Amino acid sequence: MTTTTTTTAGGIQAVKPTVSSHIRDYWGRVRGGDLGSLPAVLGLLVLVLIFGIARTDTFLSALNFANLFNQSAQVVFIAMGLVFVLLLGEIDLSAGFASGVCGAVMAILLTNEGLPWYVAIPAAMLTGIVIGLALGTLVAKLGIPSFVVTLAAFLGFQGVLLLLLSGGKNISITDEFVLALNKSSMSVTWSWIVTLVGIAGYAFVQLNRYRSRIKRGLIADPIGIVLSRIGGLAVLLIAGTYILAQERSINPAINSLKGVPIVVPIIAVFLIIWTFVLGRTTYGRHIYAVGGNAEAARRAGISVDRIRISVFVICSFMAAIGGILVVSRASSVDPNTGGSNILLYSVGAAVIGGTSLFGGKGKVINAVIGGAVIAVIDNGMGLMGYESGIRFIVTGLILLAAASVDALARRRASASGS
Repeated sequence: MTTTTTTTAGGIQAVKPTVSSHIRDYWGRVRGGDLGSLPAVLGLLVLVLIFGIARTDTFLSALNFANLFNQSAQVVFIAMGLVFVLLLGEIDLSAGFASGVCGAVMAILLTNEGLPWYVAIPAAMLTGIVIGLALGTLVAKLGIPSFVVTLAAFLGFQGVLLLLLSGGKNISITDEFVLALNKSSMSVTWSWIVTLVGIAGYAFVQLNRYRSRIKRGLIADPIGIVLSRIGGLAVLLIAGTYILAQERSINPAINSLKGVPIVVPIIAVFLIIWTFVLGRTTYGRHIYAVGGNAEAARRAGISVDRIRISVFVICSFMAAIGGILVVSRASSVDPNTGGSNILLYSVGAAVIGGTSLFGGKGKVINAVIGGAVIAVIDNGMGLMGYESGIRFIVTGLILLAAASVDALARRRASASGS
């Protein structure tokens, strides 16, 4: 391994890895079974290439690019919450209909009760928190398997949704703020401002972390790797913003449609928050510890029950956000809101993105990447004219492949002692 040695302020000799050694170390981890999101990223690139070549005129258009974000918002948010539950080796089968119940609560308060959005939206979020608290308590305190608890909730929430909607009535939404969340876009100017601020913020965090570790005499990633991360993100964000800044309205004279969809920065904010929680807080380390070995975590003084309850609260809270956004896009709520294939797609997004079904391994970014894969499959095959049956089969096969990769990777990591 090619490395250099530096001397810290305290006279300590510290090994400073080079770019080539960093790449070799990463490749060694991949060969040892630590694949992370690599299969999902490669799969996403292949799918975009295939659909882009097959339907260049529509799939690669600015309009379709924006629609991908709007269409996948509910799945991505539910998948983000499911990552926390999956990290403990648990499951939440009720997240889809929980999002529908929370969306219905918001719709009833907005339309039937005439309350403003700043009352209705927090009420929907609070509903999600209460649901998660109930589910988590049953799992942690009574010891009922999460599969059984959430399966019962899956069935029960369908009934609750029907009761809230008076037997199946459709409730329309007219509140402009709520409708804008997942139907409108920022102006082109604000789109570029948010993009540049995002790039600058990411660069500051990465460079500050590098400087801090070097100053304390700790091993840091080579500066070339740090700069390549910043440059890579900058290219992606600038390219995406440029595409979305193009006019995508069929009749621009009547209604101009340009700019980044508002839902994109909403996803980014929650991604940053939960990534920080899992990667930079004691609470996040406790989640990984409990997911890796609950008994060892308990002996180390971690309150396993509290951790279990809290992840279900986070999952249902994120489901509530997903419910709010899907109601915003549909401009209404009905008995199918949160039903159909939403839960299956959400679990699939988390697993396809790289979160392990066995617990202890996963990141919130996995949900976003996996959600993108699901959205591209559904959207691309729809544009190519494939019927729903074919799309379900392909999505199921990809999910099975992702689970197989996870199982094989764990076996290889165990064999290599990783």
